[in-house]
Amino acid sequence: MPTHTVVSPVTEQPIAEVPSSTAEETDAAIARAQEAFGPWREVAPGDRARLLRAFAAVVEDHIEELAQLEVANSGHTIGNARWEAGNVRDCLNYYSAAPERLFGRQIPVPGGVDLTFHEPLGVVSVIVPWNFPMPIAGWGFAPALAAGNTVVVKPAELTPLTAIRLGELALEAGLPEGVLTVIPGKGSVVGQRFVDNPLVRKVCFTGSTEVGKQIMAGCANQVKRVTLELGGKSANIVFADTDITRAADLAPYGVFDNAGQDCCARSRILVQRTAYDEFVGRLAESVRGLRVLDPADESSEMGPLISAGQRDSVQAYIDGASVAFTGSCPQGPGWWLPPTVVESRATDERVWREEVFGPVVAVMAFDDEEEAVALANDTEFGLSGSIFTDDLGRGLRVARGVESGNLSVNSHSSVRYWTPFGGYKQSGLGRELGPDAPMAFTEEKNVFISTS
Repeated sequence: MPTHTVVSPVTEQPIAEVPSSTAEETDAAIARAQEAFGPWREVAPGDRARLLRAFAAVVEDHIEELAQLEVANSGHTIGNARWEAGNVRDCLNYYSAAPERLFGRQIPVPGGVDLTFHEPLGVVSVIVPWNFPMPIAGWGFAPALAAGNTVVVKPAELTPLTAIRLGELALEAGLPEGVLTVIPGKGSVVGQRFVDNPLVRKVCFTGSTEVGKQIMAGCANQVKRVTLELGGKSANIVFADTDITRAADLAPYGVFDNAGQDCCARSRILVQRTAYDEFVGRLAESVRGLRVLDPADESSEMGPLISAGQRDSVQAYIDGASVAFTGSCPQGPGWWLPPTVVESRATDERVWREEVFGPVVAVMAFDDEEEAVALANDTEFGLSGSIFTDDLGRGLRVARGVESGNLSVNSHSSVRYWTPFGGYKQSGLGRELGPDAPMAFTEEKNVFISTS
């Protein structure tokens, strides 16, 4: 069997050899998932709920192991990695309530009784990106399993280790063979089989907009369901009436988390002109104080980029921009870049328009609320964003005016497993998470019973 060498972005050294599944091996795993689907959907709702809670408990017992694995494989800070492992546990616990609450409806109709049922799709595939391997896998498989589907997961080639371990922990928790299967390999092989194999009834993809479009086109051939979470170029809008010091102190954490490799990163900061100089001055202090350290260090706030290629891609944006100031980063091994702030004067600059996917943020001034909303919406993306203001009415107006799926007022929080997550425009299609997520993994069946 061919293998793939996994390299740590922290040391630049190999840390594992992982199987690279062939198309035939992928199809065989999908067939096993299809065989497991019938028995799994027939598991009593309460028993399925108990198995998901057992899975959550096993993840809880292995949080530190999973976190350390993610630090080594992905370069995530240890604090973030522990949160990510905990998020998998929390999603499993949250959606363990769903099997006993997949309610249908009784709809009043003449001449009989009308009922609706939510039935599982079958085999669901989840294609996971390299930037958040654990949470995004869990956001897909937890509600899908709860709804009675079996799941095949393809982790990213760069960061497969935690997904593989989660697959092992699922079996340890008592999930039957074939119910949750992790299939490492190339996107052009494993991912393509998820799209082309007719046994797969839905594809959940998180990644670039370019690849998402290709998957959507491929799924159209079989009218296969698809959920896409794609790119972003989110805005952090700062009004002069807010606490400027607080807004500037929080701004780095809205964009430099995970070294900026985050589709929700607030990589554009819009600051009201009357507060611009004060904000930028304070932002410089905040950025220079950001602790960019070995991600295993408990005090680290930012780690390296995922690969040399990603670092080079981000550096190309920096080279063509007007850099205002930077933070620091370690020298030596690891694919490091310092957190970087550029001042944009025009909306056609690459660093302002394109998703950089690195520790770079562009800052621009605006005059009034109308201009702020127009600038925020001047993008093909619409995933996330923040609004800082002390005027609640303004916060609500701007939140309603910005074309984005996930907005926070006076906060940079984007994702909570209790609430729906997804994008407008070319940031995606469909929603993940929240109380309705299991429904997205079901077909709604209508049954009419005549009483005539």
